[in-house]
Amino acid sequence: MTRRTDTRRTDTHPDLTRPDVGAALFSTWHMGTPERQKQAVEAIAHTWERRPWPADDLLGYHVYTGHDGETLMHHSQWASESAYEAFMLHPTAASPRAHRQERNDEIDTAVPGIERVALDRYRYYRGEERAACDQRVPGLIVTVRIDFEPGAAERRRDWIDLLLRTAPGPVAHRGLISAHFHLSTDGTHVLNYAEWDTSQAYDKALTVPVDEEWERVRTYPGVRGFTGRRYDHALGLVPQ
Repeated sequence: MTRRTDTRRTDTHPDLTRPDVGAALFSTWHMGTPERQKQAVEAIAHTWERRPWPADDLLGYHVYTGHDGETLMHHSQWASESAYEAFMLHPTAASPRAHRQERNDEIDTAVPGIERVALDRYRYYRGEERAACDQRVPGLIVTVRIDFEPGAAERRRDWIDLLLRTAPGPVAHRGLISAHFHLSTDGTHVLNYAEWDTSQAYDKALTVPVDEEWERVRTYPGVRGFTGRRYDHALGLVPQ
């Protein structure tokens, strides 16, 4: 008898504002080429869909292909950081951690040489949310990492608040569907996950002249720099 899977693929983008998400994790894999990006997405889908959902406290898992043709971004939503820790650190051989390694081994066999670059943990703070009547499907995901100087962790919330009340700028552009600001749990940076309707709309927003108000955001005390990346949503996996 075939075991019934409780893992389901979805084309729906994640809801970054879910109130039951206590920990948002983002990680990056370096794949090297667009072909390997595609192969890895297919391997992840194949591996996960043939197995039961790995943990009750894992609420969703999404994979994105970078426009650089080399990277994958992974976003997982957990009920709490302690739930993720329990999933990772359970000591027995039959633990969920063993099942996780089994999945990784199968993916690595299908696409050898994956470089797992980084894993960062976040808590959602606030954002520019879409209107209830806005039914647009994002055509582009942009992440911007804003690094802060050592000792400036407490300035991060004030910086986000300042940005969201400042206009004009990319955050006020009509091509923007939503923008979601996350605080890294290590205190070093902010991650903005923004949904745009098209790449063209984002490019147009970048041409908005920088005025005095927007310059205050860019030069806010404690801000070290900005790193932006563009992605397409490639795969969503959720419990049945």
